Amino acid sequence: MTSGIVDDAGSLHPELVQLRRRLHAEPELGLQLPRTQEKVLHALDGLPLEIATGTGLTSVTAVLRGGRPGATVLLRGDMDALPLAERSGLDYASQTGDTMHACGHDLHTSMLVGAAQLLAARREQLAGQVVFMFQPGEEGFDGAAAMLAEGVLDAAGPRVDHAYGLHVMSAGMPPGVFVTRRGPILAAADTVRVVVRGAGGHGSMPHRAKDPIAAAAEMVTALQTYVTRRFDVFDPVVVTVGTFHAGTQFNIIPDEAVFEATVRSFSRESHAAVRDGFVQVCQGVGAAHGVAVDVEYTDLYPVTVNDAAEAEFAVDVVTEVLGEQRVAWAANPIPASEDFSRVLDEVPGAFLALGAVPADLDWGRAANNHSPLALFDDAVLGDGAAVLAELASHKLAALASRCAG
Repeated sequence: MTSGIVDDAGSLHPELVQLRRRLHAEPELGLQLPRTQEKVLHALDGLPLEIATGTGLTSVTAVLRGGRPGATVLLRGDMDALPLAERSGLDYASQTGDTMHACGHDLHTSMLVGAAQLLAARREQLAGQVVFMFQPGEEGFDGAAAMLAEGVLDAAGPRVDHAYGLHVMSAGMPPGVFVTRRGPILAAADTVRVVVRGAGGHGSMPHRAKDPIAAAAEMVTALQTYVTRRFDVFDPVVVTVGTFHAGTQFNIIPDEAVFEATVRSFSRESHAAVRDGFVQVCQGVGAAHGVAVDVEYTDLYPVTVNDAAEAEFAVDVVTEVLGEQRVAWAANPIPASEDFSRVLDEVPGAFLALGAVPADLDWGRAANNHSPLALFDDAVLGDGAAVLAELASHKLAALASRCAG
């Protein structure tokens, strides 16, 4: 199906740019994205799709049925933004003041709309179904889990056989290049909140108090030693403490100290093991200081794991569609996390990254995803839509050929 699809994607490019910029100017957070959902439904209007919206979240699930029976492939695009005040200087910058599409989800949504348009125009050639998963709540709200619970994998009737997604990057990789790898491609992410409860007192007499700050500070440093001594250097765990709150005045020992951390791991084995060790370290340090410790450890997203054969398939598709210079293998996983991991835990598939650094910026030094200065190049929209469409069409054709053989 490659013939003409890149040209058609190029023809769609102005329309996709307009959609992306409308989404960028009006970002929304979390699981409830009513204005975003409205824009997506409008963009899909008139296409031969079976469309359903979520009940517990403002998701959009669209099913395209091919002209012949066959397997089912899912394509996913996330839609939510981040709680950031944008400082990009764009003339279509966020109008909300405190919310920004700083992770490129506006591009993902637009690309998935483009893929739906490209495949709908070729519906009779498809052997099977394509499910388009427009997902809210990727940024810490586990929207993928919510859509799975609402039945996105069974939306077409036959259960999804394979799934694909991509993520644009505002820094760290050359513009226009698709990057993937076999096995783990993104880290697992957990969140932890630790409350250390001591006994307050006068700062001049710490021996008559139980200082929660000293104990909490020791926990922060002990956790860094713990992960380097308990986990293989080639299967690392990263602990970063992002908040630390305690006290009201310089000479008062408070009753309580609280810190919060993110924990990243790169294998299912390390992800399973790190929780118990984290809790043991905090409880052990607390016992040594005579303070009470409450650890609230929350699994956020598991490791995003590409099926090896599906990663190779994705590289082959990008090579065929755009050329071998437009795809590369990643040596290491990306430390960020993704709830598309939920989908890949259920069905084989692949996740790809796409360099979207504007051509006039140094991709090695540009502002990264999640920065209020992050910039993404609209030039990648057509190619992203074409690659998503071809991943689905190639996979359906390959499975149909295998069944016929």
